[in-house]
Amino acid sequence: MNNHILNHLPYKSSFRFVDNISLLNENEVKGEYTLKQDSFFYEDHFAGNPVTPGVIITEIMAQIGLVVLGIFLILKETDLNFNDDDSLFPLLTSTDVSFFKMVLPGQKVTVVSKKQYFRFGKLKCYVEMTDSGNEIVASGMFSGIIKNIDLKK
Repeated sequence: MNNHILNHLPYKSSFRFVDNISLLNENEVKGEYTLKQDSFFYEDHFAGNPVTPGVIITEIMAQIGLVVLGIFLILKETDLNFNDDDSLFPLLTSTDVSFFKMVLPGQKVTVVSKKQYFRFGKLKCYVEMTDSGNEIVASGMFSGIIKNIDLKK
């Protein structure tokens, strides 16, 4: 139902960290991602004992919690058709993330984001990531903007 928004994400498959969007409205988004055991970052982080790097956890939170919601709000605000071939690019402007648990290869995580404000094209959200046991993995504030860039120029 809400996965139509995934067509607008600017990431290729190797760096897209969104499997499913289960809730999406003007105030919040909820999505899931299962970390692939053969992902490139596990090879050396850490050899023999793979752990998901914090930067990847942050990226998952940003893609679901800020980018998906931001693109949804921009498309709604500008009344663009979801089938249009628009070039929307997310620009993360700030994060403040606290980490509480490790995420291992193959784990499924859920991200819930609640909008704090959206004005003048800037979005600020409180984002939480939980594991399959509903325990908090990480949480924090994310801010960013979504730019509509014409690549034909």
